Amino acid sequence: MVEIDVVYEGELHTSCRHAPSERLLETDAPVDNQGRGESFSPTDLLATALASCALTTMGIVARREGCSIDGARTRIEKHMVADPQRRVGRLVARFEMPAAVAAAARTKLEEAAHGCPVRLSLHDSVQTELVFDWSA
Repeated sequence: MVEIDVVYEGELHTSCRHAPSERLLETDAPVDNQGRGESFSPTDLLATALASCALTTMGIVARREGCSIDGARTRIEKHMVADPQRRVGRLVARFEMPAAVAAAARTKLEEAAHGCPVRLSLHDSVQTELVFDWSA
């Protein structure tokens, strides 16, 4: 169990504290939803969570397989939908992975990304697409 304390500061802005580490982050509503867009929106954090979870899970598998994915990158696109309600409709993550990783390990790493806890926690109505480029 992990505790995270969130305080609504007003003006569609929150301050969030991760209790175990005492690290802070802030959120702000996006400009297209009445906010100032001065920080990550809550739905941006959802997209970020998927990308960072996939990379972290792949890192665990890479460690077990004796390879390195250091320097791997992900660019994630968040696509909102408004029907029937405003929500995240689609997430597209594009991974730039190290070319030096052996082909046998690549399959395991991609499976790990698809099976990361955040992806498995998303509702089926959120389409997810994970695309891997092994030439970085």
